[in-house]
Amino acid sequence: MELRQLRYALAVAETRNFTRAARQCYVAQSALSHQIGSLERELGVQLFARTSRRVELTPAGEAFLVRAKQCVEAAELAAAEAAAAVGEVRGSLKIGIIPTVAAVDIPTVLQRYRERYPQVKVSLHVGSSDAMSAQVTAGELDVAFLGLPASREPQGVETRELAREKLVAVVAPDHALADQSKVTLRRLAESPFADFPVGSQGRSQSDLAFEAAELEREVAYELMSAELMLRIVSRGLAVALLPSPIAHAYPDVRVLSVIDGPRRAEYVAWSKFNPTPATRAFLETLP
Repeated sequence: MELRQLRYALAVAETRNFTRAARQCYVAQSALSHQIGSLERELGVQLFARTSRRVELTPAGEAFLVRAKQCVEAAELAAAEAAAAVGEVRGSLKIGIIPTVAAVDIPTVLQRYRERYPQVKVSLHVGSSDAMSAQVTAGELDVAFLGLPASREPQGVETRELAREKLVAVVAPDHALADQSKVTLRRLAESPFADFPVGSQGRSQSDLAFEAAELEREVAYELMSAELMLRIVSRGLAVALLPSPIAHAYPDVRVLSVIDGPRRAEYVAWSKFNPTPATRAFLETLP
C-alpha cells in the first residue's frame, strides 16, 4: 500500500464523501476512487459502505484507519524532522484557542510565525480548556491556549504560564451600576448573568468566586462566544465577568473592577511527548 492511499482513505473517512475528499486531496474523483478500490483489494476487505448518497466506514474501515492515521502522522513527522535537521521548518501546526485569549495577540503571533516559517500549514480550532488539554494529550492539537481558575493548573501537558489577572465586570451603559468604577460580587448577583457553559473552566472561574463569597446568582445565558456575550450585555440582558483586555476592546459596555472578583491564569500548553519542529518553532515565537 502507498502513503497517498492512506491519505485518500482518511480524507474520505473525514468528509464521508468521495467528491469532497478528492477536492481536499487535490486529485480527480476518479483517481481517488481508483486508489481506494486498489487499497481495498490489497487488504481484502471493504473499508467503506457506499450508496449513491452516503459513504460510511465499515467495521474493517474503522479498525484500519486508526493505524492508517498513525502511519500518515509518523511519515509527516519524519519529513518534518529531516527538514528541521538542515534548518528548515515545515509540516503542519494545529493550534487550539479559547474564546477569551487575552495574554497574547494571536493575529500578531501568527503573522510573525508565518513570516519566519512560511512552509508550515497552520490551522486554528476554538474550544474549551478541558477539551483542548485532552486534544493536546491525544495528539489532535499541537499547541493550545488555555484559561483556568488561578487555583488550578493544566494536567497531562507541558505548559508555560502567560499571565494572571482578575476578571472585570461588564454591564450595559444604562445599567444601574454603569457609573461605578468598582463593584462587589454581591451587587453583581442582583442581575442575571451571561457566562460560559457549566463544567467549562471559563465558567468555573466565576462559580468558584461566588461559592467562596457564599452567594448565588442567576445565569440566564450560557454560550461559548465572548463576542456574543458582550453583545448580550450591551443590550441590557445580562452582566458578565471577562478578562480586562476582552472587555475593554468592546466599546458598547461599561467595565468595572470587581473588589472580590475571580482570578484566572492563562497558559500555552503542548504535548509532553516529542513536540514537532513546527511546535517548537511556534513556542519560540511567543513573547
